[in-house]
Amino acid sequence: MSLRHFLNTQDWSRDDLDALLMQAAAFKRSPQGRALEGRSIALLFFNPSMRTRTSFELGAHQLGGKAIVLSPGKDAWPIEFELGSVMDGEAEEHIAEVARVLSRYVDMIGVRAFPKFQDWQVDRQDRVLKSFAKYATVPVVNMETITHPCQEMAHIMALQEHFGTTDLRGKKYVLTWTYHPKPLNTAVANSALTIATRFGMDVTLLCPTPEYALDERYMEIGANNAAESGGSFRMSHDIEEAYRDAQVVYAKSWGAIPYFGRWEAEKSIRDAHKHFIVDEAKMAMTDDAVFSHCLPLRRNVKATDAVMDSPACIAIDEAENRLHVQKAIMAALAGQG
Repeated sequence: MSLRHFLNTQDWSRDDLDALLMQAAAFKRSPQGRALEGRSIALLFFNPSMRTRTSFELGAHQLGGKAIVLSPGKDAWPIEFELGSVMDGEAEEHIAEVARVLSRYVDMIGVRAFPKFQDWQVDRQDRVLKSFAKYATVPVVNMETITHPCQEMAHIMALQEHFGTTDLRGKKYVLTWTYHPKPLNTAVANSALTIATRFGMDVTLLCPTPEYALDERYMEIGANNAAESGGSFRMSHDIEEAYRDAQVVYAKSWGAIPYFGRWEAEKSIRDAHKHFIVDEAKMAMTDDAVFSHCLPLRRNVKATDAVMDSPACIAIDEAENRLHVQKAIMAALAGQG
């Protein structure tokens, strides 16, 4: 049996994802367990974290395991990822050694590494995550790179809880771009599109202009998933049309890929669409839709106080579910390595 990683949900069957969600629900009912007794996971953070670090570290502890938190370039040596490079710069060791050494110490490796925001053709290769998966001899978990599969699972779990069913087929789902003063990673948007179409929802990607379409890879994944699951997928730039009769509104900000690395050129477009904020008027157009966001969220920039504090907001439930789904993921991978 080949080594199994959790790099993205597309690599896992629907049956597998459903099994993870069932296990996550069981962990939510009974948090303590021994599924990771005697096991350990190294959590490598190349970028800041609050929810991800807390939920992974605590999750491992609750299941009897041990988490080792490392920040390469800060409390661990900077790492080189280019094969054949002459290492006369900042990096002190190569991923070929890092991943294999950590594999001798721990049973799993978690990786959080955002894009460099300089060249999307480079960043879309997801080199850091894939390098760990290439050289590690233990399972690797994606803690957010250019996708965020753990957030996907927490999001779907929260929706299933809200609607009281595991069957989300036919739900009208709006993935809406929102303004942010800085261009952000497309990871959560990529993942929300992936998982919503995978679970058969009727998905609308709402964004200001065609330039805010996601990478063609994820647009294609969305279309293919919809075809396979019986749902639908389309893109819209019409706020009223997209919100009308929606049952789920999921908000996220992201930078326009054609301007990747040239953010000043994009700024005027972004600044002209602050009205994409999720507010009471937009939510009133929906079919009593539930609202969520991956967090962190800038209040009264991405969504108003009234939306965030309304009973329709399940962002906190989704954030809590990160703990439960990640425990399920770690438990599922624990028998390998």
